[in-house]
Amino acid sequence: METFWIKAAQLVLALAILIIIHEFGHFLFARIFGIRVEKFYIFFDPWKELFKWKPGKYIGGLGKTKNISKEPERVESENEKCSTPKKSKFWSDTEYGIGWIPLGGYCKISGMIDESMDTEQMKQPAKPYEFRSKPAWQRLLVMIAGVLFNFLLAILIYAGIVYATGEKYVALNDAHMGLEFSQAAQKVGFRNGDIPIEADGEALDRLPTEDRLKMMQAKEVKVIRDGKVVDIAIPDNFIFELDKEMKDETSTINFFSYRIPTRITQVMPGEGAAKAGVKEGDEVIAINGKSTASLSEFLSTLSGHNNEEVELTIVRPREIKNDTLTLPVKLSENSKMGVGLEIDPSAFFNVKEKKYNIFTSIPRGIEMGVDRLTSYAKSMKLVFTKEGAKSVGGFGAIGSIFPESWDWIAFWNIAAFLSVALAFMNILPIPALDGGHVLFLLYEVIFRRKPSDKFMEYAQMTGMFLLIALLIYANGMDIVRFFFK
Repeated sequence: METFWIKAAQLVLALAILIIIHEFGHFLFARIFGIRVEKFYIFFDPWKELFKWKPGKYIGGLGKTKNISKEPERVESENEKCSTPKKSKFWSDTEYGIGWIPLGGYCKISGMIDESMDTEQMKQPAKPYEFRSKPAWQRLLVMIAGVLFNFLLAILIYAGIVYATGEKYVALNDAHMGLEFSQAAQKVGFRNGDIPIEADGEALDRLPTEDRLKMMQAKEVKVIRDGKVVDIAIPDNFIFELDKEMKDETSTINFFSYRIPTRITQVMPGEGAAKAGVKEGDEVIAINGKSTASLSEFLSTLSGHNNEEVELTIVRPREIKNDTLTLPVKLSENSKMGVGLEIDPSAFFNVKEKKYNIFTSIPRGIEMGVDRLTSYAKSMKLVFTKEGAKSVGGFGAIGSIFPESWDWIAFWNIAAFLSVALAFMNILPIPALDGGHVLFLLYEVIFRRKPSDKFMEYAQMTGMFLLIALLIYANGMDIVRFFFK
């Protein structure tokens, strides 16, 4: 239960940050162009809000309002409403609040047909400070701003991460033992020991970071196998097979991992290995005479020898007289011998490390942001396949990608990716999304006339219906997977 709340807290915090930045983009450009923003809300507030505040006017929540204005409240006359308003402070015309449904957020921009569906306002004569009164190019920038700010946020986060931590990885040409592949990967043609070098003609080097997704989405991957270049055709459903493999917990490897030797890092007193004379630093190369060149081969060979005695062939680097030793080791009832094993590839291979300063981190952040956006866009086509429709997830699926314990680097990495995803999804040309408004504004720019208000109302309602249906479906799939996994 504690793990659930840690993941839930990370999800809510990430969504709140992304929503604030997205809506602030709309807010900022609207105010720059003199457009009134009536509300700025994190999360949705049907019927009642958790909190609301209008600077210098009032504060409240849960349906109650307290007047904090020093001036007596005055109702505007119809003439005042229709006239050009007095110049106001940048922030003061807006009500800021927090809703109780964490499914998004919104800016209610005056004179715009949006999710508030304020049709009464649209029946009144257009006022100079309203969205509909501004030139098309200004309205276009207001609508694009949310998506732009989400993408800029992702770039800023990625730049901040590499500035704070740098980058450390084992380059493929330094991992001379190659990679270890899961069963799903081996079914399409990968073999243990392969060294991937290209994905659809693009050179690979940064495993397992950026290049993992490139390999999943590629049509063809080139690998070095026994000194020769081998082409591996990647089927369209490969990414779904990998996902299924991990959800079924049929593999300890997520697509691939570095192939490393079996090195003992700890020997527990009183256990089989300690009694046999195994020492820290020993490397196991065979069990009962069968070669175990890698850690995964060692683990698979060891399995199934419950309560048996096995002969370990080990290399002891500090041993002077013998290159190898053979030690009889008694295993426990679950084939354990009481040792700790090295799992970090950097303990065996050269590590590339790069530090970034304030100037070099920005270009790297841009590179990472563009790479994530490109990969996400490529993956969207899979949603329209049968396997893709089954894999769609809602807030449960999103929450599951956060770590079980709080890790700020992991949190910001995931938040940056979600910001990229939010930017891409919002720019899709669907009514009720920013992309829908952009589409209609481009129509206006090209054909020199606006779509009618009635058409815009129907389009907005249609888009909202589609989004609600998608939301119900995605979260419903989370429930189905939870009960029938």
